[in-house]
Amino acid sequence: MTLRAGFFALTYDRQMAKTEKAGLRAFRESLLARATGHVLEIGGGTGANLPCYGPAVESLTMTEPQPPMLRRLQQRAREQVPAAKVLRAPAEDLPFDDHTFDVAVSTLVLCGVDDQPRALRELRRVLRPGGRLLFLEHMRSDDPAVARLQDKLNWFNRLVVCCDCNRATLGTMEKAGFTVTKLERTVFPGAPKFVGPAVVGTAVTPS
Repeated sequence: MTLRAGFFALTYDRQMAKTEKAGLRAFRESLLARATGHVLEIGGGTGANLPCYGPAVESLTMTEPQPPMLRRLQQRAREQVPAAKVLRAPAEDLPFDDHTFDVAVSTLVLCGVDDQPRALRELRRVLRPGGRLLFLEHMRSDDPAVARLQDKLNWFNRLVVCCDCNRATLGTMEKAGFTVTKLERTVFPGAPKFVGPAVVGTAVTPS
């Protein structure tokens, strides 16, 4: 697992370069323009979101569970957002008090966490009442034929990019207590058909 995690961290930016250029970076910029106040980003990875945060962000805290990714994230944060706080933590066990953050960010993370319902419950816990979750995630397709293809090839996706592309993430959000208030269904540019279906949006916690 350590060797695999190291290889994944080393090659992640290269794997994603085509998709980022084709439009994923634009999705990130549009989504994170909504981030304000005290912000938590889970699964910060190699730091692709760092340049997308604007001046309305008062503080930025980023978590990443995998040490190889964490080292790359720490390096980029030092170079691009020195005031950011970066620490090792899984999304399922966030080391923060209740109601700490105004906004949480999850981009291409909820497809890869070990326990998605628990991760979303943790996000709800650490967000203040009325706090917002900004998300950009893989989704199980609404098209039955594509969904079957996702089920058939999900093993390969897990092997290559360590995520499940066929999770019903929106439903899990709602079960965790979030209300989706803004939603765009889209397709990841340049991605294979079975990992293309995606959602970009905002969900809020109860006031």
